[in-house]
Amino acid sequence: MNLNQYTTKSQEAIQKAQQIALDFGHQSIEPQHLLEGILQVDENISAFLMKKSEADLNLIREKNRETLEKLPKVEGGNIYLSQSANKILLDAPNIAKKMGDEYVTIEHLWLSLLEVNSEVSKILKDFGVTKNSLEAAIKELRKGSKATSASSEETYQSLNKYAKNFNELAAE
Repeated sequence: MNLNQYTTKSQEAIQKAQQIALDFGHQSIEPQHLLEGILQVDENISAFLMKKSEADLNLIREKNRETLEKLPKVEGGNIYLSQSANKILLDAPNIAKKMGDEYVTIEHLWLSLLEVNSEVSKILKDFGVTKNSLEAAIKELRKGSKATSASSEETYQSLNKYAKNFNELAAE
């Protein structure tokens, strides 16, 4: 796995997953740690993707934390990637390539979390997240742009971050 292929946000999520595993006393980094890492370093993209997939992000986070609590705790030893977490991180660059992106973004990690058979993919599917809904949300989020730099996520919905849409406010 080449971390240089990952955007800054994705790298932060992976590092956060490692820290979460350490904090919980877990020996292996599992998909649940990756999901929690993504949720802790990214607020905008994840919230947008789950809203468009008609899934409740807070309930997903709660369920994921429940599964984190149930993982076995170990003292000492080296921390390592579990087989499923490793598969997620190995599949994400392939997803990026299929989408025409040069870097692995948070969206690719979400797709990989959904596609690789794990407790997290089960949680996401239980809350109604599908590959089609996630891909549609990503297309809407990106509006045709590609991940061509390590800071690609920063450009999504930049207008929404720094301005108010008066048409949407009036409609509400």
